[in-house]
Amino acid sequence: MTSKKLDDQDRIIIKKYANRRLYNTATSSYVTLDHLSQMVKENTDFVVYDAKSGEDITRPVLTQIIVEEESKGQNLLPINFLRQLIGFYGDSLQGLVPSYLEQAMSAFGHNQEQMREYMQGSMHGIFPFGQFEEMNKQNIALFEQTMKMFSPFPHGTDAGQQDGSNPAQPTAPGAAKSDASLNELKSQLEAMQAQLNSLAGGKTTK
Repeated sequence: MTSKKLDDQDRIIIKKYANRRLYNTATSSYVTLDHLSQMVKENTDFVVYDAKSGEDITRPVLTQIIVEEESKGQNLLPINFLRQLIGFYGDSLQGLVPSYLEQAMSAFGHNQEQMREYMQGSMHGIFPFGQFEEMNKQNIALFEQTMKMFSPFPHGTDAGQQDGSNPAQPTAPGAAKSDASLNELKSQLEAMQAQLNSLAGGKTTK
């Protein structure tokens, strides 16, 4: 069980009670999932503890926020992505997924932030929509490629589609393919970063 840590003094502590109410100890007030969602968007660091056991339940609470947002029609998680993600649970590669997703989202967020800065600094709101749209597509394609590379199911199939008529054949050079895919992903990230730097440089020289 994960309990309170020493570094919690730098975080806002939220307590969740048996009646599902959330209590912000910093403001001495009850809050909702919407409040916590806004805190995340404002980069306010917080941790959620079960008021009775002291267990750290931040992860399930954040997951609940995502479920709530998705139920409102603000869909960010494609169905295929969710299927692939579920497929990793219990898989031998499960341990690699969290860090790889974190790196992919970090790179994506960095690129998006540079896009926003460029658009806000452009004169009269004139900026190359086409270039940014293409870069956004590259970001999405890169993220999907990352998930496919680690997918426990062959491309174009899932656990329910495999049958005895076409048994999956093991591939000997799997490790080499994985290394090649990692190198390709790294090259694509570097290429997108170079595009952003070029656009940003062009803006400052005008």
